[in-house]
Amino acid sequence: MPKAYETLLYLVQNSGKVIEKDELMAAIWSDTVVEENNLTQNISALRRVFGEKPGERRFIVTVPGHGYKFVPEVREFAKDEKHRKEEKGREGEEETKAAESLPLNSEITEARSPKIADRKNRRFRNFVFVIFGVVVCGLAGFYFWRGNKQTAAEDSIKTVAVLPFKPLVAENRNESLELGMADTLISKLSGGEIIVRPLNAVRRYGSLEQDSLTAGRELGTQAVLDGTIQTSADRIRVTARLFRTADGKQLWSEQFDEKLTDIFTVQDSISERVAAALKNRFGGAVKKRSTDNVEAYQLYMKGRYHSMNLTRAETDKGIEYFQQAIALDPNYALAYVGLADTYLPMALTSGVPSGEVMPKAKAAALRALEIDETLPDAHVVLGLIHFWYDWDWQAAEKQYLLALENDPNSAEAHFGYAHLLSNTGQHEKALSEIRLARELNPVSLRTNALEGQILFFAGKSEEALDRLNQTIDLNPNFWLSQLFLSRVYTEKGMHAEAVAAARKAAEISGNSQSEAYRAYALARWGKASEARAVLDELLSLSQNQYVPPFNLAVAYNGLGEKGKALDYLEKGFAEKDLRMAFLKVEPYWNNLRAEPRFIALMKKMNFE
Repeated sequence: MPKAYETLLYLVQNSGKVIEKDELMAAIWSDTVVEENNLTQNISALRRVFGEKPGERRFIVTVPGHGYKFVPEVREFAKDEKHRKEEKGREGEEETKAAESLPLNSEITEARSPKIADRKNRRFRNFVFVIFGVVVCGLAGFYFWRGNKQTAAEDSIKTVAVLPFKPLVAENRNESLELGMADTLISKLSGGEIIVRPLNAVRRYGSLEQDSLTAGRELGTQAVLDGTIQTSADRIRVTARLFRTADGKQLWSEQFDEKLTDIFTVQDSISERVAAALKNRFGGAVKKRSTDNVEAYQLYMKGRYHSMNLTRAETDKGIEYFQQAIALDPNYALAYVGLADTYLPMALTSGVPSGEVMPKAKAAALRALEIDETLPDAHVVLGLIHFWYDWDWQAAEKQYLLALENDPNSAEAHFGYAHLLSNTGQHEKALSEIRLARELNPVSLRTNALEGQILFFAGKSEEALDRLNQTIDLNPNFWLSQLFLSRVYTEKGMHAEAVAAARKAAEISGNSQSEAYRAYALARWGKASEARAVLDELLSLSQNQYVPPFNLAVAYNGLGEKGKALDYLEKGFAEKDLRMAFLKVEPYWNNLRAEPRFIALMKKMNFE
């Protein structure tokens, strides 16, 4: 990892100073244009080498909105006292001899200066050598230790990433088929003793240039499965390969050449042979398929591909494909799960009133469970609906526990359960669940950000800041990280930072929730006129499109207008605004908790 060494050297040379990310990237990749993610990966690698635990920043500190700082005191490497004296004595003798052999004029200085400069250079090189020695040994030891653990026996492999398959011919790319192949294999191999990274973790590794071993290491898995797909007329050719991440050893490889209508046979074969290569550690027989209709399956894959992009246009496409798949196979349980799961973000991101989509999501989730009551994802989606829309905390918990009973390694189930526990005030249990979710899906921005929010609600503001800043290190353009950061800064009285984070969230997302939090942050900062201007914009916007009542209540409460805030909270309850699920734990409402109207709302929502 040469770039990691260069990153450390630059930070050490500038110890105690905040180095802007742009400056650091320009210094390390002087002749190459790279993404910021390359830098964050180097920082993460160095933190692992230094043995920093989550929440610790003993060596490299992230400075939000700026860059990084190497915090320990940097001193020149010194030998023990005896050796220093001996070296000093030898140097004195050399200088005396040199002085005696030279004329007594300015040439003495010129002759001695190179010697002194040379010694200083040697000392600096020794210092750099020691620093690099420590890091090289640390990195080598880290990877050697990890490699030894992973190569001790092939049957010790317990974590696998299935990457999106790639086209054999780039011009014939079919991304929904490539992602769909990975999705199906993940589903078939999950639920047993082996932990398989979920689709939302691996989908970012779908580029044609992606190195599979690098992806496996970033995902923290011991093995990685990738492959290529080629289609021609009614034929499909699939090549699949299974590698051990630690040393790149190929554990299994095979090519399948079938009719496109036999794609299910190909997937079954790959799943079974991967299980065999890993000593059958998947916990039993590979799961049965959810449909035998190839056309319905292809439509389902297209639905999954489009629904994961989260823009309204893409979401609408996803819904249409799921509905087409269901029309071809009315008993296609996974298509109903996909449909339900696609409706949820439409209400959560403020674009659509809850009442327009949540009943449809609930009906689809219930239908999926009628067809197959063992589907973990169906239980997760129904849990989310009971949580966000029904405000039935016990029913939501039951669904999450059923999901985990069917798949203990479901990152989505642990994520949803953690969210429920947090919003109902069960903070320690929530933290335990969200950490499990992050272990199962370490690169998930949503999971990392939610952990920051749960820490905040648990009263651990410093840890929350650290987790959110680490999430921003992974991707500074994830709006929820910025939104949650604004909350923490506001409660800490860091008003300028709170406003900046909320503005950044608004720029990225364009939704009303970010603007409402900006209004609140401005009001708490004492900038009432600016906060009022943001509120007026939201009120004007609400004349033409849906603005959740909860968001308007946030802005009014920041301005101290309790009556108006309560009016909009009551409206939010009447409209079943999903954000009302935060009423118990959101500090923004602390000034209203003794108000009779607020107490009545808490009881209606089953919080009291």
